[in-house]
Amino acid sequence: MLARFQALPPVARGMSLMVVTTLCFTAMHTMARMMGEALPPFEVAFFRNLFGLLALAPVFLRHGAAPLRTEKLGLHALRGAAQAGWMLAFFTGLTMIPLADVTALAFSAPLFGSLLAVVLLGELIRMRRVVALVLGFAGVLAVLRPGFEEVSAGALLIVAASVAWGLTITIIKVLAKTESSVTQTVYMGLFLTPITLVPALFVWEWPEPAHYPWLAAIGVCGTLGHIAFAQAVKLADSTAVLPLDFLRLIWASLIGFFLFAEVPDALSWLGGAVIFGSATYIAVRESRLARSASTDTR
Repeated sequence: MLARFQALPPVARGMSLMVVTTLCFTAMHTMARMMGEALPPFEVAFFRNLFGLLALAPVFLRHGAAPLRTEKLGLHALRGAAQAGWMLAFFTGLTMIPLADVTALAFSAPLFGSLLAVVLLGELIRMRRVVALVLGFAGVLAVLRPGFEEVSAGALLIVAASVAWGLTITIIKVLAKTESSVTQTVYMGLFLTPITLVPALFVWEWPEPAHYPWLAAIGVCGTLGHIAFAQAVKLADSTAVLPLDFLRLIWASLIGFFLFAEVPDALSWLGGAVIFGSATYIAVRESRLARSASTDTR
């Protein structure tokens, strides 16, 4: 099976790994939603990081202490704090609104990341990106529907989580210039685990024995999803893999319907599609511009 996968062209392998990424993240969100009904979401977030860190054991067995070498420890810590804010808000909001709405709103994170890159990193903003951002945030409004429906606390938490993830994306852009994806993943686990433990202690409830396999699966799925995504974008161009991320909305809608009796309405689908399309366009456009700049400097 592995040999057949390795024999595939790089683009096909990247696209396959992107599908795996969508399945891993959707599975993680589904199980976190289920566990969030039995345990405090803050505690679920902590166990996601704890078991996710343990899942990195093979990395240390293979590379030893090499992934720990870094000159950007402070930046890794800042990324950990931002991502912890995302996770605590996301896991809480996940238990409060339909799974499809969570996924649709979560697509807005790259929009916030693009906006923050302009503000914090001084990136140039061109008219095409402005139009994409305006359309993307219009999609967010379509899902939230302020003025037509009361905006729920859960939806606001997911939007806040998207802002925090947008900040995380901005930090990752800086780290990616010098740090490998393995080093970033390792430090993500090392910082997120103790940071999320602190708020979890204030609401702590000891899990029942039957909960631990589910909590372990949440951590493993989350870590595998991050590794699969990093490898997917390494093997194939963004234009090939990013459109497949829309599968998350399809998986979430199916799981929400069959497990939680949730039926997303047309506006949620429309808003999610607009948000996703805008975010994907910005990501693909940035990738092309980066390649063009790299070619020009050779």
